[in-house]
Amino acid sequence: MADITRRSTGIAGLDLALEGGFPPGTRIIISGSPLSGLELLAQQFWQAEEGTGAYLMLDAVPLEGMTDARGMDAAALIAAMQGERIVVDSLSTLIAAWGVDAATEFVLEDTRAIIEGGANIVYLLYTDLHTPHEEARMMRAADIFITLRHQVHGNEFERTLAIEKLKDANVPQRVIPYHIIARGLELSTTSRVV
Repeated sequence: MADITRRSTGIAGLDLALEGGFPPGTRIIISGSPLSGLELLAQQFWQAEEGTGAYLMLDAVPLEGMTDARGMDAAALIAAMQGERIVVDSLSTLIAAWGVDAATEFVLEDTRAIIEGGANIVYLLYTDLHTPHEEARMMRAADIFITLRHQVHGNEFERTLAIEKLKDANVPQRVIPYHIIARGLELSTTSRVV
């Protein structure tokens, strides 16, 4: 699939790191703590183009425009996956409710027709909730795996984003600093020369 048009992530700095955005027809897992901003990243992707996707909220009360997916089975989730930009918030909830085998089957097989149709599906995976085996299974199922990390140094937060897996492309060799601002995540678009 040479010369494909990539789908913007809704974040200029992330689009730059991904050479234009997400390739159509990919499974993307964004991993991080609940305070890392992964939900904001997912919302920015979902809202990057008006009316072109579905945000399936399994973990909390959905915001305006989102689909209340709490308690949905696999068939209902698939039926709700409309458009090119789909977010499942969260994969962690599916693993807890269904087990890792069923969640992996959902990501790889149950949604195959949606992926083959060119849609992107973003799954949120919360860190420190799963066994290393469960996390490894999810990493292997993803076409793109992005990790958000944050640490406290003295009285400052240091937040970095790492693209750790990128199907059929070179993985960037650096982490990207980011900030959480009122409208979402903002990534650095410059590199420091040392």
